[in-house]
Amino acid sequence: MKIAYDPTPLHHTHRLLDFPAVTADLGFDHLQLTPHPDFATHFRYPKMDRALIRRFGQAVDAAGITVPALLPVQRIAWPDEGKRVAAVKNFRRVIEIAIDLGVTTINTEFSGRPESFEDSEESFYRSMDELLPIVEKEGLRLNFDPHPDDFVEDGHEAWRVLRGLDSEAIGFVYVASHTFHYGDCLDTLAEELGDRLRAVYISDAFDHRASHGLRYIANPPTTSARVHQHLKVGDADVDFDALFGVLNATGFLAREDSLLVSNVFGENENNDAVSRFQKQRIDELISAQAGPTG
Repeated sequence: MKIAYDPTPLHHTHRLLDFPAVTADLGFDHLQLTPHPDFATHFRYPKMDRALIRRFGQAVDAAGITVPALLPVQRIAWPDEGKRVAAVKNFRRVIEIAIDLGVTTINTEFSGRPESFEDSEESFYRSMDELLPIVEKEGLRLNFDPHPDDFVEDGHEAWRVLRGLDSEAIGFVYVASHTFHYGDCLDTLAEELGDRLRAVYISDAFDHRASHGLRYIANPPTTSARVHQHLKVGDADVDFDALFGVLNATGFLAREDSLLVSNVFGENENNDAVSRFQKQRIDELISAQAGPTG
């Protein structure tokens, strides 16, 4: 299992080529590359050329870390056909970048619309008709997070959508701070996913369903906005002891190909201390599953 750093807090203050050294300095051996303007900004065509790919690879080697996964976000399930076609074009380029970097895993989102479930699902399968043969041919793994405000948010329903692709290349990303939007269903979901649960992002969030749905008050009352956080472990409502217990019981923590990602966005001004804290807490949560020693 690998523990990776999500460098999103660095996006507005650091160059892409600085990420590997900062990652190593923060105590992480691995980096999941997220949508930085020099890599692949949300929904736009990736901007890395061969020279930048080479320089980034050199920076990774110099820092003594690895990049086990890329995280692009493209509208591959968007109900508008023009945007879907553009997203597939952009995603093809992400795949090329992954291959050039020697990265074999791409973690992403569905990126459809909840008010257009059927059209978004159809768009998703249409996009996968084009992308999945490339993913399989190149020996890549493509894993999905059913993100809040996507066409599918419930964990079990998302797995049904993915299962419909009938491909070993496809897996699931479980984001701890999305727990309550998934339906708080990790116990049953992890058992169903088995080794197709390939990445877990570690950050905390409050349960928006608490206080009879009044945990957050948004105006106008009919708004469909989804609210969640990406806080450091222990700041909110996610039960991390239970989460790591499930990950241990299902074998996730023992697998060489599984990935944990520290995924805190809410405290950029304290990123150094927060990131070091995250690494320490993740290590402690893993160690706790091994039981007492002596």
